[in-house]
Amino acid sequence: MEIISTLEEVKARCKELKKQGKSIALVPTMGFLHAGHLSLIEKARQLADIVVVSRFVNPTQFAPNEDLDAYPNDPNHDRSVTEKAGTDILFEPPASAMYHADHATWVEVPELAKGLCGVTRPTHFRGVCTVVTKLFNLIQPDFACFGEKDYQQLTIIRRMVRDLNMPVEIVGCPLVREEDGLAMSSRNAYLTKEERALAPQIRKGLLLLQEKAKQGEHSAENLYSLFAGHIQKTIPSARIDYVRMVDKDSLEPLETLKDSAVVAVAVYLGKARLLDNILISR
Repeated sequence: MEIISTLEEVKARCKELKKQGKSIALVPTMGFLHAGHLSLIEKARQLADIVVVSRFVNPTQFAPNEDLDAYPNDPNHDRSVTEKAGTDILFEPPASAMYHADHATWVEVPELAKGLCGVTRPTHFRGVCTVVTKLFNLIQPDFACFGEKDYQQLTIIRRMVRDLNMPVEIVGCPLVREEDGLAMSSRNAYLTKEERALAPQIRKGLLLLQEKAKQGEHSAENLYSLFAGHIQKTIPSARIDYVRMVDKDSLEPLETLKDSAVVAVAVYLGKARLLDNILISR
């Protein structure tokens, strides 16, 4: 596995590989890799000749009061697991290289970013879109793999690629869970032992909504109340950031379930902000 840290080198190396007729699949990460990331790398290996994994904690998607400085970090672990997973190139740029001191250019999809996580993290997806665009420009991938846990992020990136005619296929990969149902996330490391034992109740709350929808409960407000009641009963120390039923493509909030929809949630538990989602249908 090649480890590259400069923009010039990764750009030149990927350009050389493309000249050789090699296809490239990119897996963008912020490091502290887990089985969910490994599933993305496995998918990338199925899609392309060359797998590039980027490991970059992107400062522009963190607000001043968020956890940039505390974000979990284990470079040696990440290098070991990416190599074992069959990664060809691990790209680890410093923030100073990715963003000039006078950086002034942003990429955003404001309509899709205004709800869900965008309410409490209004600049987050601007940072995501900008860094993903930078990575696409440098690496020129044929495919890019993103997890469905961050459903809003995946939807926004798909729209960005469509609207800007970027020559890359966005591949959404299934959410990977722990054995007890908790969605895998690097931020799960923030959970105490007691909080970790309670966290799977978030998934159980979503499964409850899925069941109730099939039984005929199609009111968004009633489904929200059911989820809130479940969390209050099972994790009284938790705080719900949001629970929303949205259109699968536009992310517009729905008042009534007409066919199928995504229910997305964010829940604060201790120091962690945990995301999850589920597809529900009538």
